[in-house]
Amino acid sequence: MSNSSSAAKAPVLPHHNWDEQFRVLYQSSSEWIATHWLQIAIAVAIAAGIASALIWARSLGPRLASRSSSGKGWPAVFGRAIQRTGTLFIILLAAKLVSGFADAPWPVARTINVLFGVAAIFQSAAWAREVIIGAIERRTRSDAYSGEALMSAMGLIRVLVSFAVFAIALVVVLDNLGVNVTGLVAGLGVGGIAIGLAAQGIFADLFAALAIIFDRPFRRGDSISYDTSSGTVEEIGLKSTRLRATNGEELIIANRKLLDKEIRNNARRPFRRTTFTLGLAYETPLEKLDGFPALVKGVVEAAGLTYIRCGFMGFGASTLDFDIEFDSESADYAAAYEGRHKVGIGLLRMCAEQGISIPYPTQTTLTAAPDGKLIMPYPDSPEPA
Repeated sequence: MSNSSSAAKAPVLPHHNWDEQFRVLYQSSSEWIATHWLQIAIAVAIAAGIASALIWARSLGPRLASRSSSGKGWPAVFGRAIQRTGTLFIILLAAKLVSGFADAPWPVARTINVLFGVAAIFQSAAWAREVIIGAIERRTRSDAYSGEALMSAMGLIRVLVSFAVFAIALVVVLDNLGVNVTGLVAGLGVGGIAIGLAAQGIFADLFAALAIIFDRPFRRGDSISYDTSSGTVEEIGLKSTRLRATNGEELIIANRKLLDKEIRNNARRPFRRTTFTLGLAYETPLEKLDGFPALVKGVVEAAGLTYIRCGFMGFGASTLDFDIEFDSESADYAAAYEGRHKVGIGLLRMCAEQGISIPYPTQTTLTAAPDGKLIMPYPDSPEPA
């Protein structure tokens, strides 16, 4: 059990006695070439064919990328990733595939495996970098999210992604080669914390911008409500998002603050509902009160809106209150505003035609003397005849 554990932790290529290692590799390679030259020649020919096929497959990358006319789709992203396949990786892959056929000795086969492992790790890092950056560019270049600030920030994003991906690849390679990477990982962690603390505001806004791009709570052109403000999204930037309020003001909100509170995206509403209360006089006949919802429905539909409901809501101080609800079949605020105006004027006209009174609150003040008798300003009423 202890022997297997020790073997698992042993370096792939021991770093001591390099001269002896190279001497053994040279001697075994010479003997192998002298005794297996025919197999080696066949293996080299097969490897050349495999490498040629892989290089041809790599040339398909630009064709795949050209399938997307805008250069923003996933075919373009994967096409550019395929283009980043290195020739050294292709050669080592072909060599690894044919090394068993050529009956390579252990030192040669082990060297090929180690070199291929290193190349495969860095090649995977290059592919991952291209896919990650391509995915981010695919969002930032779209018409709904494009902005000068975000496009200029792509340089910083490329540097950060490249550093992170290749730093991880380097740590993995060194660990596979038997190097103790504990100190390196700790150093990278401390350095990352220091950089993060120094620029936490910038990174917070940057990651918030990326969250907006990928989570898509809203996009450019959407009408949103945030906290006590509302407006149309004009630009999603690196640090802030700009809104155009209905009164023409430009609202600039930090991205991290924008995501900290509830956002209502009005552009994704299938309709806008309007609700208001209309009070009728207590003197209104019961038959007119009972038929009032039907009259309201006619007014709403005549305005081109969708009637939802109308009904008695409660007894007010001076009115019988009716609740009225109707929808504008559009997310456009201007259309809902115009519809509310038409319904309001239509209700006033309908009440006037039906003889229904809409009273306003009034108060009657009675002034009494200490003995309870009414006094001025109310004049004494004449005695009845």
